[in-house]
Amino acid sequence: MLAKCPECELQVSDKALVCPHCGYPLKTDRPVPVRSSTKRKRLPNGFGQITELKNPNLRNRFRVSVSVGKKENGRPIVRLLTPNAYYPTYNEAYAALVEYNKNPYDLDSAMTMDELYQKWMEKYQTIGCPGGVRSYKAAWKYCSSIYDMNVKEVRQRHIKGCINEGYIIENGEKKYPSANHKTKIKSLFNVLLDFAMEYDLVDKNYARTFSVPDDVLKEAEDNVQHHISFTDDEMNTLWENEYNVPYVNYVLFQCYSGVRPQELGLLLVGNTHLEEGYIQGGMKTEAGKDRIIPIHSKVRHIVEEEYNYAKSVGSPFLFCYKEKENRKGTYHLTYVRYRSKFLAVIDALGLNQEHKAHDGRKTFITKAKKYKMDEYALKRIVGHDIDDITEAVYTDRPIEWYLTEIEKIKE
Repeated sequence: MLAKCPECELQVSDKALVCPHCGYPLKTDRPVPVRSSTKRKRLPNGFGQITELKNPNLRNRFRVSVSVGKKENGRPIVRLLTPNAYYPTYNEAYAALVEYNKNPYDLDSAMTMDELYQKWMEKYQTIGCPGGVRSYKAAWKYCSSIYDMNVKEVRQRHIKGCINEGYIIENGEKKYPSANHKTKIKSLFNVLLDFAMEYDLVDKNYARTFSVPDDVLKEAEDNVQHHISFTDDEMNTLWENEYNVPYVNYVLFQCYSGVRPQELGLLLVGNTHLEEGYIQGGMKTEAGKDRIIPIHSKVRHIVEEEYNYAKSVGSPFLFCYKEKENRKGTYHLTYVRYRSKFLAVIDALGLNQEHKAHDGRKTFITKAKKYKMDEYALKRIVGHDIDDITEAVYTDRPIEWYLTEIEKIKE
């Protein structure tokens, strides 16, 4: 079990004789072992750094740096401790570092925008969908002009400058943000400065003091890749080639379940309940996480076959990535991998080249509405928000209800 050191207030093992952080004796009834070595103990990862400067003429030779995030390669981002980073002895430097780690954000007034972004992205990657992570990373590349600015100094004009004048170098030429990128940059600053306000780094979110111009929003909307449902003839072609073309069965399952492409690869064997007739899974929103996905009778055999395959190879994922030469030890079917296989299916069967990986989801929703599936059942199955508080909060739905509703789809 863990206990709190009475000296530095950091967590330590209740069996420890001395605090590994500050050296405070924790059990006075037993002799504290004397270290024969004078070598200082390595600081924990993310705790910070203490560097002894070699110039003998310096009065304060011990320099303290603190970790404020991680780069994409995993290496820490460090900066000098403020307001004072230099101390005459190692113990004084260590004490200052311990004090900082009690509440890291108290001393982060000098944080730069890039440090803020790295800190925020470190957290967002654990909760955001892969597509959102990729789009925010792409948007941030256009904001290099404010990377080194102090968070407290960023104003509306700086944000607009990134939106309207930011650029990246691609093939030796400047590339300015498209309308879609402009809206994403604005969205990124919204959440970044919200994050900064949460930790008292700024008093005002200047990104939320203006809106993206209507002409930019309209252009971005016009550029959206709209989804299209599979036609009856295309559905027949898919069924006829279920065992002829790899991954056709994955597309068929998506058309009868409504799962998002990235959700398909995250469904787990352990959450697949064949006897009860449903799978529990999903992501992206609160309504979409860990929802009930009933198994339509038309694709039950697909689920059973994939379930047996996953069990035979020891994969935790229900729908596996089966390309052994590229798998590198994992069966995880990522969005990028599924999209690649989806497009290969479209090409192999000569289907509409405008199809996107989300079109199976749109096909399911279109069929559900055609056959008058209960509105709340449809929203629960595909993971959309339900505004009716009675239905969303105060109504429990049995598995049988989901199974009855999904079987309304007859084709």
